[in-house]
Amino acid sequence: MANSYFQFKNFTIYHDLCAMKVGTDGVLLGAWAAVTDAKKVLDIGTGTGLIALMLAQRNQQAFIDAIDIDAGAAQQAVVNVLASPYASQIEVKHMPLDRYAEMCSSRYDLIVSNPPYFEQSLKCPNGQRSLARHTDSLSLDDLFTAAAKLLTSTGRIALVLPADQFKQIETVAARSNLFVSKCNWVHPTPTSIPKRILIELSQKEDAKEYVEEHLVIELARHKYTPEYIALTKHFYLKM
Repeated sequence: MANSYFQFKNFTIYHDLCAMKVGTDGVLLGAWAAVTDAKKVLDIGTGTGLIALMLAQRNQQAFIDAIDIDAGAAQQAVVNVLASPYASQIEVKHMPLDRYAEMCSSRYDLIVSNPPYFEQSLKCPNGQRSLARHTDSLSLDDLFTAAAKLLTSTGRIALVLPADQFKQIETVAARSNLFVSKCNWVHPTPTSIPKRILIELSQKEDAKEYVEEHLVIELARHKYTPEYIALTKHFYLKM
């Protein structure tokens, strides 16, 4: 059983103190990804189930499959989903992405993922957290190859990644015929360079539809910008 929790407005996220935790990256993606018109959604590497639950709250007509390669993470996601008002919308599966892509007959309007990205960092001694943080378990190439198989012809994939990986993302995604349609550069403060990028890709390459935005999170320590508050206000109890 989890030994800590984070309370959102409409659901609670329980988590293991030594493993997956609630982070700004997941909250950003869950609040930003374009889920309004999506009927079928896939959350890859669901962890605690946070993003799946946020998307279910935003679109209560959507059905969401949430997968994770780690058994403990999948079990924790099940606990969180069943304790939420959105249990009928979300199905959690313990399964690696490559196997899921091979056996899945569904096609998705939206795929979301907060993927592992600490490619060059030292690995965490905790195996579960290390699995969630390192591209050994899921490379960008594997992610985009699977997404191309699983998306509908008009479907989109939305990710949160380090901002300095933008060029790599474009290059790797193009090999699977996926192209950037929207990106939002996330700055910690007004004077800092972007640390994260929220990025949406689709199978349609159209420069006319490309949208680029910038989001600043804090004006000062724990003093959030109006834009960040507007994006996340339906989830946090208080800002």
